[in-house]
Amino acid sequence: MLIHPTVDRLRALGLAAMADTLVELQNNPEAAEMPHADWLGLLVDREVTASDNRRLTRRLSSAKLRQAAAIENVDYRTARGLDRSLFQNLATSQWIRDANHLVIVGPTGTGKSWLACALGNKACRDGFSVLYERASRLFADLAQARGEGRLARLIATLERVNLLILDDWGPEPLTTDQRRDLLEIVDDRYDKGSLLITSQVPVSQWHDVIADPTLGDAILDRIIHNAHRLELKGDSLRRQASERKKTRLPHARSSRRPTGPSRARRSVARGGTPRRARGPPMDRRDDLQQP
Repeated sequence: MLIHPTVDRLRALGLAAMADTLVELQNNPEAAEMPHADWLGLLVDREVTASDNRRLTRRLSSAKLRQAAAIENVDYRTARGLDRSLFQNLATSQWIRDANHLVIVGPTGTGKSWLACALGNKACRDGFSVLYERASRLFADLAQARGEGRLARLIATLERVNLLILDDWGPEPLTTDQRRDLLEIVDDRYDKGSLLITSQVPVSQWHDVIADPTLGDAILDRIIHNAHRLELKGDSLRRQASERKKTRLPHARSSRRPTGPSRARRSVARGGTPRRARGPPMDRRDDLQQP
């Protein structure tokens, strides 16, 4: 049976995975005993899997996550106040389906950005669109867009994302334009999309960062009252990793095995005559003989 015309038509329709599977089944003698319904089911499954993988690749590329983090690699052993039960619940992405928010606060080096990227990665795998932005760069892009007359288009783009990650918010007070832009973003996402914010500043001091009582109340009312919280604590994980490396180095040096006896000692032990030690190079002997 000639399948080349069928394969060409499948590729023309953009069904490359289905075409490759058809060729694979045609060249497999054992597949000849399979019913036609099983052939069709396998072709469809391969095409669906390939399509899902392509969409996932596009979502991960568009998310622009800062770190290649995954929830499967989260370290729960380190004492940093990470609520394991809450984090595993967040890993289901149900809070994104419910258009809720998430706030991760804690000292520097406790893994806030890493956890945010891990949840962003899981959201992409669950079919949600994600965008990672550092707060300082996002406000700079908004200011540039305002000057170029495309601010409304940029805010509309942010509104269409299912999960917007705003990393490292604060501690510098916001300017007037930044306060207005943040209120616009938060208001557009209320009951429509999710917002994940990481910050070194405790939530109780966010009014000081916004630096405007009226706008501060409006912004925080739309974020905090509809948000989960992860409050981390403890020393910097980077500092702990550096200290562990330093403690391992002296141990590694002391654990080296002593070298065996010298060649001269082995020669004497066998009854031979030890070799005479080599003198300094010729260009240094004259220097040694000088007073």
